[in-house]
Amino acid sequence: MTYIKQEGPGGSDWQGIVNGEPVRLRVRASQRLLSLLREELGLTGVKLSCGIGRCGACTVLVDDRPVNACLAMAYQCAGKRITTIEGLVDREGKGKGELHPIQRALIEEGGFQCGYCTPGMTLAVKALLDEHPTPTSEQTLQALSGNLCRCTGYGGILRAVERCARGSGLPDG
Repeated sequence: MTYIKQEGPGGSDWQGIVNGEPVRLRVRASQRLLSLLREELGLTGVKLSCGIGRCGACTVLVDDRPVNACLAMAYQCAGKRITTIEGLVDREGKGKGELHPIQRALIEEGGFQCGYCTPGMTLAVKALLDEHPTPTSEQTLQALSGNLCRCTGYGGILRAVERCARGSGLPDG
């Protein structure tokens, strides 16, 4: 369902599902998804780096597909399911408050250093493994090609993907 109602120069009504929660607020016609998430909702795990869609630090999932939030207009994402890094934490299950298995694998394999790219990288890995539970090397490299990491050299990140693909108990969805 897409719900956009133009109401003068002050903006539009916007609603969607963010990290499993229904959200409704006013957005400007020129507002990027990144701004909506960071400034309106306080979800600062979504990073701003290049601002032109080249680094992947702002990657979020929109209807389970990776999207650069710095490029996507908020109105384009109305009525959709948006997942940020904050949405990966298990808040309701038996492991309430625990890190997602991808996050644990990145930690255990040394898949981050400064951590700035980690939220976007984690969501790109989640989208990859949701679509290809046992990805080929080519699929992995393609899925991560939009995410830059200047610190790790990618070895730990690739090992984390392999670890998850081998079956470290990734939950469905």
